[in-house]
Amino acid sequence: MQNYRPNFGSIPPVVKNLIIINVLMLLATYIMSMRGVELSRILGLHFFASPQFEPYQIVSHMFMHGGFTHLLFNMFALWMFGRILESVWGPKRFFIYYFVTGLGAAVLHTFVNFIEYQSVVSKMTPEQIDLVVQNGTSIWMQGKNYTDPLMGKLNVLLNVPTVGASGAVFGVLLGFGMLFPNTQLMLLFPPIPIKAKYFVIGYGLIELYLGLARPGSNVAHFAHLGGMLFGYLLIRYWNKNTNNFY
Repeated sequence: MQNYRPNFGSIPPVVKNLIIINVLMLLATYIMSMRGVELSRILGLHFFASPQFEPYQIVSHMFMHGGFTHLLFNMFALWMFGRILESVWGPKRFFIYYFVTGLGAAVLHTFVNFIEYQSVVSKMTPEQIDLVVQNGTSIWMQGKNYTDPLMGKLNVLLNVPTVGASGAVFGVLLGFGMLFPNTQLMLLFPPIPIKAKYFVIGYGLIELYLGLARPGSNVAHFAHLGGMLFGYLLIRYWNKNTNNFY
């Protein structure tokens, strides 16, 4: 593998098809929204205690995005780093890696939500919990929420879906940093060079800080960390008896 030279001019099949599917799903979201159907609520990942949770959402949420900018940043990162990983690993291994990190992101995000859920419901009466479960969705769909802070927080946990490929994309970023730790990347802001390993470590620390400092924000920071964590574990497993770093 020492003679590997990434082909920057081509897009390998898995990365190309993932980008196409994500773009088509965003277009479908816009089209169905005009017909009164919110695909993000159907295909986005709801907390498992939510009446709106469906098992297929564990996978489908990875192809949904909150808007064009959300999609653009994720697909740009997937194109920039994912095509190199796919060129090194091949389509099958990259496909496995992408979905393992995406599902791992959902696992850690759900676990953090579960801790928050347990903290909230432990302070509520059974009647309050039942009221939110039974009526919270219709209230949320009207653009309203409960004035009681605990009921309002529970309603958010149960009715705000998680969407996006960010968890898998952060896994891809971690994979690039592990395989090419000394590769120089050029930051946009500020425009300075930085080695991939320091970029990945710095990004991970920022996500950890934001996840702890801003719980309940509309960015799933622990999903990003979950993608990186499961990516690290999978690569360590694959490289148990080899040393494929560049």
